Amino acid sequence: MTGAPDAVELRPKLVGQRVRRTEDPRLLAGAGRYVDDLTPPGALHVAIRRSDQPHARIRGIGATEALALPGVVAVFDARDLEGMIRPAIPASRMAGYHATPIWPLARGTVRYVGEPVVAVLAESRYVAEDALELVAIDYEPLPFAIRAADAAADGAPLLHEDAGTNVIIAREFARGDVDAVFRDAPVIVGGRFRMTRKTAVAMENRSYLAAWDRGRAALTLHSSTNIPGIIRDVLAGCLELPGNRLRVVAPDVGGSFGGKGSLYQEEMLVAALARRLERPVKFTSDRLEDLSATSQAFDEVIEAELALDAEGMLLGLRAEVTGDIGAYSIYPWTGALEPVQVASFLPGPYRLAHYRGRVRGVLTPKPPTGPYRGVGRPSSTFAMERLIDMAARKLGMDPMEIRRRNLVTAPEFPYRTASGIVWDRSAFQECLAAACDHADYPALLRARDAARAAGRWVGIGLASYAELTGIGSRISVAPGMPINTGTETAAIRIDATGAVTAAFGIASHGQGLETTLAQVIADELGCRMEDVEVQHGDSALLPASSGTYASRSAVLAGGAATLSARVVKAKLLRAAAHLMDVPAEALEASGGIIRARSSNTSMSFQEVAQAVYAGMGRIPREQREELTASETYDPYLGTAGSATHLAMVEIDPGTYGVTVTRYVVAEDCGRIINPLIVDGQVQGGVAQGIGAALLEEVVHDDDGQCVTASLADYLVPIATGMPEIGIVHVEAVLPATLGGFRGMGEGGTIGAPAAIANAVADALSPLGIEVDTLPVTPDRIFRMVEAARLRNPGQRTGA
Repeated sequence: MTGAPDAVELRPKLVGQRVRRTEDPRLLAGAGRYVDDLTPPGALHVAIRRSDQPHARIRGIGATEALALPGVVAVFDARDLEGMIRPAIPASRMAGYHATPIWPLARGTVRYVGEPVVAVLAESRYVAEDALELVAIDYEPLPFAIRAADAAADGAPLLHEDAGTNVIIAREFARGDVDAVFRDAPVIVGGRFRMTRKTAVAMENRSYLAAWDRGRAALTLHSSTNIPGIIRDVLAGCLELPGNRLRVVAPDVGGSFGGKGSLYQEEMLVAALARRLERPVKFTSDRLEDLSATSQAFDEVIEAELALDAEGMLLGLRAEVTGDIGAYSIYPWTGALEPVQVASFLPGPYRLAHYRGRVRGVLTPKPPTGPYRGVGRPSSTFAMERLIDMAARKLGMDPMEIRRRNLVTAPEFPYRTASGIVWDRSAFQECLAAACDHADYPALLRARDAARAAGRWVGIGLASYAELTGIGSRISVAPGMPINTGTETAAIRIDATGAVTAAFGIASHGQGLETTLAQVIADELGCRMEDVEVQHGDSALLPASSGTYASRSAVLAGGAATLSARVVKAKLLRAAAHLMDVPAEALEASGGIIRARSSNTSMSFQEVAQAVYAGMGRIPREQREELTASETYDPYLGTAGSATHLAMVEIDPGTYGVTVTRYVVAEDCGRIINPLIVDGQVQGGVAQGIGAALLEEVVHDDDGQCVTASLADYLVPIATGMPEIGIVHVEAVLPATLGGFRGMGEGGTIGAPAAIANAVADALSPLGIEVDTLPVTPDRIFRMVEAARLRNPGQRTGA
């Protein structure tokens, strides 16, 4: 025991502090450990021959020449995998939904260009790649409809004959009498809005390494995934292995943005082949494969109308959403993930009594759509915020004012939207005011008007949105998927040295979770942050886990950490109370020191832990408790996050290129654990949102070929093209979640496309141009300007 005052001084709380990321020293020094860094002795490398046909029957496969190439060990097609693995079924209870089975390799029919057909295993990836050219595949082309609208039409060629239709998802959200409202509404605006297909373009390509332990009859899969627990569970079923003999490890992961958040055929493939050959099997995709075969995003058409009264108050909204979900319903999220969320989130943070949103998910011969940062909300926010601005222009009202009149206000929370989503409480109005105040909105308007008077194309755009974060069990069970996404478990233990180890089911892929969760634990336990090790990304750490997605980890893992830390702390204080002969309620802990409030008597965590584990007899057996706890947190519904984005742009009338000259985000993510990390997430999300607004687009031609399968054609934003981003944190009202945390990792991609679309439309408004498709590329702007010239030959359209 010690009585040194400086040893027992209470430390300030870590939550809320700008603590540098503890992950960065290893990552920035090149000491990270990614899947492609792992190549165990005897490993075989897989290269995959992919379909070059959008829809075709496989008549024959010839691999004799490939097998004769020195270094080639084996060639597999679907016939060789019979009996080795069962399909994954992305199930759902949605009425009328059809689940498309997912197999490692195409079985009899290919359904998109890029689908895996043949796997070549060789002693090196180079040999395997060379052998691909020697594999002969005979295809019988089948008819197809490349566009969702054509595929949904009666008589369209079917992609999956057993489904009987290409429309495998259909749902409607409705409240009130929307048609009656539109019959009588003084003001109606509408449009056909489209978010084109995107892909994640993570810095690290997808990579998988499977190894079979012959002695234990067990499999370990290292995967660049953000859902290792989900992958473990589904592969256990597919391979008919008990979970304790199948381990999925996600080491350092170089970004996901949703693209690594689903089961992939290549994961199934390497697992099955490693078991069959009893050798490690490794696959790493190249950039061409990543751009053409990683799950893609958006690709929705939203036909929507908004009804208002003469004062700009929203009356009703109706929409038809058609989602192009690609060739398969993805596991576990199903093809409903993106289009259904577009329809459910379309009313946004606004007061709206009458709504009807109908949605269809349509199969087409393209890569499956799946999770992508923001899921559904970038598209729904784009459509709704365009309608809000179009209404403001029609009414001659300021876009800020029309939002202020219609955003849900504090007394109205909890507010149930017309689609059934419940916003618990969030700073809708405060974020709008904060963004405009930070940017000095009146001054921006004057600057814009002065630029226009000088002949420049300058515009300002606002976008307000709300999202559900940290979703609990009440919502996660609703789609009827075969997984639980609504709970999270944390197992915390203090060992005999006083060190703290915390295991989680989440899996960080760049969010800084090792830092933020350590901050939460250190505060709750009263230990030093440097004594906390956060373990994650390993399905063996906990009995059940899922991963990181849907802005859930800070809320759910933070909540689970809080519960577990409280249990461990109570045990620690009871042990210290016995050792110090002081009541437990008279003790407090800070900085790894436990002290009595009424005296300078104190003990370190290490001293107490040694007494618990190694101090024979110091604590009576009936009072001795292991300094461990495993607790699960379920926020039940989750909580609303919200923000307002403000963008100012200028369009070059010579090149039609768009420059973002000013950008502000005011967001409410509850109590901020680490402002440094939150700011980084906001900045990265806005950069990605700018890419979606101005640059990024996956394009398939009429023959089903991807014509943007390189980074020369699929353009992503770069650092030099990003504006400085003003960030305002609004903590007006904390949610009821443990710790008062909200999720915020997806917000930049949700608000930025809509804000920039509104800014570009504002810049072009003197020409009578509206923006209805993203990305709004120079080519699209050129075509819109040319069309305006034809409509108004005498109108000035250049600087």
